[in-house]
Amino acid sequence: MFRNTLEKWHLFLVGALGFVLASPVGAMAQEAAAAGAIDNHPWWFWPLILLFFCFILGIVAVLAGVGGGVLYVPLVSGFFPFHIDFVRGAGLMVALAGALAAGPGLLKRNMASLRLALPMALIASTCAIIGAVLGLYLSALDPRIVQGALGATIVFIAALLAFSKNTERPVVTKQDAVGMALGIQGMYHDAGSGEDVPWKTHRTLIGMLLFIVIGVMAGMFGLGAGWANVPVLNLLMGAPLKVSVSTSKFLLSITDTSAAWIYLNQGCVIPLMAIPSIIGLMLGSFVGVKLLAKAKPKFIRYMVIGVLLFAGLKAIDKALGIGLLG
Repeated sequence: MFRNTLEKWHLFLVGALGFVLASPVGAMAQEAAAAGAIDNHPWWFWPLILLFFCFILGIVAVLAGVGGGVLYVPLVSGFFPFHIDFVRGAGLMVALAGALAAGPGLLKRNMASLRLALPMALIASTCAIIGAVLGLYLSALDPRIVQGALGATIVFIAALLAFSKNTERPVVTKQDAVGMALGIQGMYHDAGSGEDVPWKTHRTLIGMLLFIVIGVMAGMFGLGAGWANVPVLNLLMGAPLKVSVSTSKFLLSITDTSAAWIYLNQGCVIPLMAIPSIIGLMLGSFVGVKLLAKAKPKFIRYMVIGVLLFAGLKAIDKALGIGLLG
């Protein structure tokens, strides 16, 4: 009976991924997939590789201070023989799992602000649905379009991580009319200093317009959006860094859920990809937190920026068919 179950899962994987799980050797893999060849590895091979890979990814993500989703999609799509649609679907699940794990605790400690999150979440989640539909449509036309756009986005994210400097407590002298009308202000307790810190926002309308772009990109590429949420909330709108990071996590749980349903409905979320990826990243995150006190986050952060830059350029190279980066 157990053997029959394994055979059913094997058939499910081959039927669901089709040309996705072909030979792991670049162009030969694509030719074998197009010819209808079946991967010679057992059904558990790629899930096991993903589990270990995502375990390392989870450790690095915590040490570098970036979300797992923003590392997962470019690296897995660039270095694994999986179709870009399945990678994006799994990437959304990865980002969503982390956000759902952190969100309730942050809300309970009053670090995440509902007044700040909900207007942005309404915009971003609506646009994430549009982005997911658009991404799948473009992928159906030619996957290289999405691959190239993903590569350009990853290069931009690497530059953003390299040059943006978040501010612990931005100075907001006067709240704008939109922020005042929506009541986007509050107070949080800083355990480090023992202070109650009041805060408010400015340039709220510009921030809301930028969340249209963030939502579309989150849905289209399955990256999550923490890399963009925090700079907009902190640097542009003037929310304190801790509030921005916490609210961003809560925002992801709403934005990614909207986009994830589109990928689920189109059959782009494969359990044998998503489950080991989520488990690996969660376990890696726990280990990363333990290592954070002893590690040198600055070095890790620059290493991650270098890896993202290479992954982005590789995606562009793959989309253009140049072959310079393998």
